[in-house]
Amino acid sequence: MRSPSSPSRASTGRRWAAAAVSGVLALTGVGIAAPAAYADTAPAPSAHYDMSHSGTSLLDVSGNGRNATLTGLTDASFADAAGDAVLRFRADGYASLPKGLITASDNDFTVEYTVSTQTSANHFGWVIGDGVGAWNTTQLGNHIFLSPRSAQGGYANQVLSAIRVKSGSSNGETRLPAGGGLNPGFTTLTMVGSGNTLTLYRDGEQISTLSHSLSLSSIIPSGSVLGYLGRSLYQGDPLLRADVSDVKFWDVALTPGEVTASMPTAQQKSASTSALLRGDVLAQMLGANTSLTSVSSNLTLPATVNGVGLTWSSSAPSVVSTSGVVSRAVTSDTPVTLTAATSLGATLAFDVTVVAPRVAADLDAIVLATRTTENLPLTTTGPVNGAAITWSSSDPALVTGTDAAYTAPAVGLADPYRGGGLVARPAYGSGDRTVTLTARADLNGASAERSFEVTVAEHGRSAPDAGYAAAYFKSDSDEKIYQAATSGNDFFTFSPVNGGKAVITSTTDTKGLRDPYILRSKDGDKYYMVATDLCIGCGTGWGPAQSQGSLKIEVWESTDLVTWTRTNGENTGITVNQPAAGMTWAPEAYWDDDLQSYVVFFASRLYSDASHSNTDKLYARMFAVLTRDFRTFTAPPASWQDTGYSRIDSTVTKIGDYYYRFTKNEENGAAGPLEAGKDIFLERSKVLTAPTTESSWTADPATTWQLVDTRMTSLKTNQAGEGPEIIKLNDGDPNNTGDGYVFLVDNYSAGGYRAFVTNGDAIASSTQNDRLSRRSDWNVRAPGGLPASPRHGAFVSVSQGVLDAMHGWTGIAATASTTTLSHEGRSVTAHVAAADRGDVAGTVTFSGGTWSATATVRGGAASVEVPAGVAAVTASYDGYTDGRVSPSSSAPLALGPDVSAAVTTRCVAGKVVEVVTVTNASTTSVSAVVTGRYGTRTVTVSAGKSMSLAFSTRVASTTAGSVSVVATASGDAGTTSLTVTANATTCG
Repeated sequence: MRSPSSPSRASTGRRWAAAAVSGVLALTGVGIAAPAAYADTAPAPSAHYDMSHSGTSLLDVSGNGRNATLTGLTDASFADAAGDAVLRFRADGYASLPKGLITASDNDFTVEYTVSTQTSANHFGWVIGDGVGAWNTTQLGNHIFLSPRSAQGGYANQVLSAIRVKSGSSNGETRLPAGGGLNPGFTTLTMVGSGNTLTLYRDGEQISTLSHSLSLSSIIPSGSVLGYLGRSLYQGDPLLRADVSDVKFWDVALTPGEVTASMPTAQQKSASTSALLRGDVLAQMLGANTSLTSVSSNLTLPATVNGVGLTWSSSAPSVVSTSGVVSRAVTSDTPVTLTAATSLGATLAFDVTVVAPRVAADLDAIVLATRTTENLPLTTTGPVNGAAITWSSSDPALVTGTDAAYTAPAVGLADPYRGGGLVARPAYGSGDRTVTLTARADLNGASAERSFEVTVAEHGRSAPDAGYAAAYFKSDSDEKIYQAATSGNDFFTFSPVNGGKAVITSTTDTKGLRDPYILRSKDGDKYYMVATDLCIGCGTGWGPAQSQGSLKIEVWESTDLVTWTRTNGENTGITVNQPAAGMTWAPEAYWDDDLQSYVVFFASRLYSDASHSNTDKLYARMFAVLTRDFRTFTAPPASWQDTGYSRIDSTVTKIGDYYYRFTKNEENGAAGPLEAGKDIFLERSKVLTAPTTESSWTADPATTWQLVDTRMTSLKTNQAGEGPEIIKLNDGDPNNTGDGYVFLVDNYSAGGYRAFVTNGDAIASSTQNDRLSRRSDWNVRAPGGLPASPRHGAFVSVSQGVLDAMHGWTGIAATASTTTLSHEGRSVTAHVAAADRGDVAGTVTFSGGTWSATATVRGGAASVEVPAGVAAVTASYDGYTDGRVSPSSSAPLALGPDVSAAVTTRCVAGKVVEVVTVTNASTTSVSAVVTGRYGTRTVTVSAGKSMSLAFSTRVASTTAGSVSVVATASGDAGTTSLTVTANATTCG
């Protein structure tokens, strides 16, 4: 930014073409006034950076040739603002200052720094010093710095500057805090060192002074780099996020008059601020729109941008309101001018055209999966124009239309599907089936229809749980996803898989993955994993991570926990949070029986608008969205937990009719009835998505969440905890004494998870006066058996096939099977059993001599009728198309003679007589032993003949009963056993 004492700008400064937005935006009332006359004239600076640049050089336009070196910053980092170049630091780079700008001959120096930012995190504007390193180490050099806004310690939202000379173990830093932060728009901050005094000015007015006994000779480095713009010497600090227009250095102490004379004028700074506002406001206004000249959805009209207030007016408020609401009732395209008056006296005008809605646009925007294993997101409100949509199905038994198949609870998240889209998958082994779904959209008296063909996948194979899997990350410097698995069905036998190497490493978005959570699908044959998109190890500080953090979650799916694929088919996360949010942390998910959808919930700060400029009420709270396929999510997120206190890291399980929710109190101390900060508390509710507005022991769990326990870990571990997880133990696990659960908490200061073993009744019975965490049997288990050094992860039950796949780090191998035969007469049944006791599907081929037949396996068995003449049968299980169960064959089964039997009754002299007729259809004679309730007789029946045997009961009334027939063929050709039933009979 050119000031009265500046030389002419170098021609290499980057310029943006104003014509790019001239058709959309008009800027008025921001003319640049001529420089005022000053009583003092500032001396020529030793270096002047007006943000002109060439390649990787930030040019010194003072004529002294002291160019700075850019790292991570490119041409795209520079913008034009009313003729002045601006370097837009976005925590993506910095400039290294050359030695010689300030010398150590005395303590006199001056730095002038013109900046615009409203970020409250700890960002460093400039620093002079002699070493980058960790805090309180010899690598961290002595320094003088200025941070335009900071959230460090007690200096939140203030200009922060300091001088430091380390002495022994002492930090040695002395600060000049100055309240009020920056002025709206561009602010010029000037630091003057004179002898043993530091003086800080804001727009020419002194705001802080400091007397010290330190010397520049202890601060000026011996190397070639004097310091940095946009970077701290402390390696844990984030890079700068701000706009910088002008920086000057003097090796002398300027007088107050010279400080004033050197600065850009208020008019110049206002002009540059207004010019930058154009693009910044446009970026926030656009939202889902691709062009302001063609508006079809609501606009975001920010109230502030970088601290500059905006007051909006509309030429047609009924079409576009001053809150950005766009009417969809217009019947023809309508032009509207939106005008923003800035708090700096400028006026920004935006010409937009509200496009009359087309009902078909809502149908065009619908995307359904062509093959599904989940309920379908049959939205009933058009995503573009808000048309009312109803759905019909060609097979309602397979997929329901919008016919109120269920009713959403009266509290909690609204149901966007209103009863529709429920999928009844075909049974395993039945094959996929196809359905046609038709959507009808109605809007402003017009209607349209669109059909979608969807294949509903059969159920996947299920098998009993035989072990457990875990996913986790390791540390702030190792933000990748790792996995572990148990050696068997014992929860405390975890070991790493994949050779201990990371399973997923992010190459997109923030390039960091934290807090993975694995959820088994409602049908049990698929796993979903969600993770936080955050990379602290990449240089992101905790302040920016919460104020400018990712709005995405990273989402994958898998059937074997070895091969993970993105649910959205892209190498990027999915945006589920709103522009006003500061971060999206620790996402988890749980199936909601009432809404027939998955609820995904996460922690976030919420700012007043997308500029993230407010600094109050920035506590973390929990939000929730719905999804059915982990591809599409409801928006915007609904407030789920907001009590006015910071809380994060919720996890949920359902026991009986209640959902139980474990959450971390993120406050440093008590939060209402939550007695301890940084610890876990427990709540319950009958409605998963019911809102929580206060922590209360007496809350109604039918409409909100009731507090039932607090301080659940620190009482027993004496350590803070986060990332709670709860998992139900498998049947057969030696740790499970009945309805067992393991509760885990990440004691991050102790290096990993600690576990409590409990049961469902104990969790469900916790009350204020009898808390689970206060009971004698609520004790932390001794360390051991869990993944080594895991941070905030997840635990899930798995089948033997998945367990073996993880340990071998390959796909799920086929499990062995056995096939055995039984028969009832000529009806032969093959029984197929899998080694893991899981489902069996496919076919069995029966054969005997020249005869063969194939039958489908149902419930582990397949049956055929064997024709006469076939003396012995063998069965072979053929497997199934999924290859999950290996083929197997039976031993031969001798069928014996082809004999049938029947029982009739008659009355003789008032008494019942049972007559058993044995028919021999085989080619040899048989000896038949007939045994009933009234005796046993043996008879020989010739080939092709029948014989009847009469059994006198000597009673007038009989009940139904069984008669067995064992027929043995002559020549040792086998035996046939069969049972027939005699009906009840009454004589007289």
